[in-house]
Amino acid sequence: MDVALSKNGARLLRAFFALIVLFLYAPIVILLIFSFNNSEVPSFPLSGFTLHWYHEFLSNSDLKGALETSGIIAALSSTGAVVLGLLAAMALTRRRFRGKAAVSALLLSPLVIPYVVFGISLLLLFHTIGVPRSVLTVVIGHIVISVPYTLLVLVPRLNQIDISLEEAAFDLGASRLRTFRSITLPLILPAILSAFLIAFTTSFDEYAVASFVVGTRATFPIYLYSALRFPSQLPQVIAVAVVVLVLSLAVVVAAEVGRRIAERRFASLESSG
Repeated sequence: MDVALSKNGARLLRAFFALIVLFLYAPIVILLIFSFNNSEVPSFPLSGFTLHWYHEFLSNSDLKGALETSGIIAALSSTGAVVLGLLAAMALTRRRFRGKAAVSALLLSPLVIPYVVFGISLLLLFHTIGVPRSVLTVVIGHIVISVPYTLLVLVPRLNQIDISLEEAAFDLGASRLRTFRSITLPLILPAILSAFLIAFTTSFDEYAVASFVVGTRATFPIYLYSALRFPSQLPQVIAVAVVVLVLSLAVVVAAEVGRRIAERRFASLESSG
């Protein structure tokens, strides 16, 4: 008899799952509670309810500037990563050439390279070729580390598409660009959206690489790390972390709903076609 199917085994698995959920989400709940605490010291018992720290966050120009910088970098790097990842995924799934396995391994190599080592390497590269550290250098670094995530999303989706659909379009006289725009792109659009969100989140939260190649404009993670050294700014950091968390959850939920709606629509189009 399988232990997992027994009553005691099922109870043990449920208890283990509950502990994992508690371990993952308890810090977030505690963070949310302390963001409304009327005290600079995050400790129990709470001193009272207040929205003061959210007001302080909204009036902190440096913090808002760091959020804006991270947003710009994340938008640019995720767009670049999706474009490059899509081109690479099309080549890996629609072309036959020697060394395909080596090229695929090279594109995925940033996943196994420590970000600290990667940041130092980029710093030395930019210093050698004379590129000053700025928003652009951070965007370049984040594009490189985000491309593997886009590949891991786009390649499986492209492999799921029946290549005969594209061949039929070629037989009817459509160009490769027209075939991609009219057939391939609509079918992989949900995957592109997922890849963009993953790349955006990766860039927005990334610290190790950005700490080496950032210029005068600090990103949000770098600002948070520097603010944690000053206890008086800790409540503002907690408040802005809650705001970013809520916005991130809202975007992810909206994107997932949109992805499922799009997939159902495209599935119905494929079946009818």
